[in-house]
Amino acid sequence: MIEPEKQQGEITEQEREAFYRVVFSRRDVRGQFLPEPVDDEVLSRILYAAHYAPSVGFMQPWNFILIRSRKVREKIHAAFTKADNEAAEMFSGERQELYRKLKLEGILESAVNICVTCDTSRSGSVVLGRTHIDTMDSYSSVCAIQNLWLAARAEGLGLGWVSIIDEVELRKILNIPEHVIPVGYLCLGKVSHFWQKPELESVGWLPRIELEQLVNFERWSGSAGEEHVSLVQQLQKDANFPKKSQ
Repeated sequence: MIEPEKQQGEITEQEREAFYRVVFSRRDVRGQFLPEPVDDEVLSRILYAAHYAPSVGFMQPWNFILIRSRKVREKIHAAFTKADNEAAEMFSGERQELYRKLKLEGILESAVNICVTCDTSRSGSVVLGRTHIDTMDSYSSVCAIQNLWLAARAEGLGLGWVSIIDEVELRKILNIPEHVIPVGYLCLGKVSHFWQKPELESVGWLPRIELEQLVNFERWSGSAGEEHVSLVQQLQKDANFPKKSQ
């Protein structure tokens, strides 16, 4: 077996800080898109970043459907509008009132839409690493979306994930075959600004959960033992780390 080639060079402190800034300043963009195109060289870099995401068994199950056609996007927008109205009825009172005020997509305003899919048949029926958890291929496509999102932010572009849409209708519009899963419908483009905090946090939809509440030890809901105390203290000390890194 051929031994893999080792990487050369260390990540510098400046590069590390830049990475964390991208992570903590990433936003789900809906209403700040500008009517300007995205250069092909920038889009190419972003797509390469997505393609270099980790994948189960190195199956690389993703495809990237690029949608610039106004006609196609209008069909997608109509499907979103129908689903959005249905979703609004699932809430009541003040919650519904707030929901209806939110802009939850940038389908027509963004420069390009991208549908990221998962081809469950790629690499055959038996895939290394998918033998016992059959959703690992979809998770791989989600990793590609995260890479794409962070790369977009590093390029100064905004990206929003449209999840309020009927999957059957989306498949029909984009001619997606049955064995392929539409994992994420994304809106990408230049923006006027990025919000300091996630929009849903800013408008009071939900608060940011403290990380310390989400870290368990050794089992679900496991509390910190003596050997974990130093990490808990460090988490508390670093509570402002995301804010300072933006």
